[in-house]
Amino acid sequence: MSLKGSLTRALIHGLLCLYPAVAAQAQVTPPTNYGVLLFRGYELLDVFGPLEALSLVARQFDKIDLHLIAESLDPVTIAPQTAAMNSFNSTFSPTINPTHTFADAPDLDVLIVPGGMGTRAPNMTTTLDYITETYPKLQYLLTVCTGSTLVAKTGILDGKRATTNKASWDSVITNGPNVDWVPEARWVVDGNIWSSSGISAGIDATLAFIAESYGKENATLISDQMEYEWHEDSSWDPYAGRWGVKG
Repeated sequence: MSLKGSLTRALIHGLLCLYPAVAAQAQVTPPTNYGVLLFRGYELLDVFGPLEALSLVARQFDKIDLHLIAESLDPVTIAPQTAAMNSFNSTFSPTINPTHTFADAPDLDVLIVPGGMGTRAPNMTTTLDYITETYPKLQYLLTVCTGSTLVAKTGILDGKRATTNKASWDSVITNGPNVDWVPEARWVVDGNIWSSSGISAGIDATLAFIAESYGKENATLISDQMEYEWHEDSSWDPYAGRWGVKG
């Protein structure tokens, strides 16, 4: 090895020893396998807002794979489960086809749990079991809106900081009495769990996640391509006041 090469290696080694955070960052591999949990009555933008941003990562910056996971392979509708939640008997309920069931879903790096009226359904045992069994194998767990309801019910959020939709605040937090709920936040990060506020906040949180995983410049470019005004401050939250949420 040349003297120049030896000196270069020695310099890099010295920097990594002096700055362990740099060494840790250098060893982090961006996630490649993403999964979205689907259930009847999910919220459309909770799913497709984050997926829009991540689809631009997949096209421009990295190879990533998407898995749509539900209890069965039947098309999943956003229609609520009870007539009481659809008082006008509307048929404005698009469907999405899962790619995998809970039984055959592949190992994931990231699981996205959306919210929606379906999180209030009484028979979600198999969904909760899937979250519980999958979490230990994940790099990251992301919840959008009232998706934090489902994760709170599993106990995974116990002792952790999290947030949720402010318009549904009171009904959500009762599902996690041991969670440190943050009443004023666009999104919250605690360890490998990212939780966001209501609906469109999932896009802001996803862009922040992209910035951390794939680079800030790439996240900024994606938000510009989406023509979306990215709120980069996680503490920005005018909706806590709008819905009377108090700490």
